[in-house]
Amino acid sequence: MEVVIVPDAKAGGELIAEAMAELLRRKPDALLGVATGSTPLPIYEALAAKVGSGAVDASGARIAQLDEYVGLPAEHPESYRSVLRREVLEPLGLGMDAFMGPDGTAQDVQAACVAYDKALAEAGGVDLQLLGIGTDGHIGFNEPCSSLASRTRIKTLTEQTRVDNARFFEGDIEQVPHHVITQGIGTILEARHLVLLATGEGKADAVAATVEGPVAAVCPASALQLHPHATVVVDEAAASKLKLADYFRHTFANKPSWQGI
Repeated sequence: MEVVIVPDAKAGGELIAEAMAELLRRKPDALLGVATGSTPLPIYEALAAKVGSGAVDASGARIAQLDEYVGLPAEHPESYRSVLRREVLEPLGLGMDAFMGPDGTAQDVQAACVAYDKALAEAGGVDLQLLGIGTDGHIGFNEPCSSLASRTRIKTLTEQTRVDNARFFEGDIEQVPHHVITQGIGTILEARHLVLLATGEGKADAVAATVEGPVAAVCPASALQLHPHATVVVDEAAASKLKLADYFRHTFANKPSWQGI
């Protein structure tokens, strides 16, 4: 696992966006796995700026969803499909024909989960998967003690998660769905390159457990240690609990410029 410590979220976003741009230059139809939330926004903004300036052509890119609410219509403004359309697809000049995601309104949710795993495989697999991390170490909606071999499946949201997400639903927790479909940890690990961005002191403990702790289901993100190409990008605050922070700074400062992340 490579750990890159950056000054702030904007620098992290630029670094990761350049890695995505370089991937698209090599493979114009790359399948990019994306996440929702505030953390990845600097990545999407930086990548859109590159597309706007002509530094990279994203017209052939494909976008894959990490998770989705169950029972929320696709056209609902807070469905993750709608959020990603606003934050990723439209800024990159892509239509919904470039998008893949699980069907959160399916009558048979279990079948929809299996179908999405199959669709990702048939699409050739995810080339680069963006991830955020929760303060408890969760990735996607794989909460602590999720199986490290788990596949795309339905998960029940904790009450705290529903309380936190109520701000997107006019402050009304009753509008927040109880369930989501999420890629499982085993599914996530099949992406060719995993890139996790974490910012803020509140993520410091989770980052330390992910990078320097044991591989354990109690910290789902620690499964990244098992991946052959995983990159963890953190700002100084999120890196504050890392015992090997100086080593990570040294190795990144001295790596070959052509190597990228």
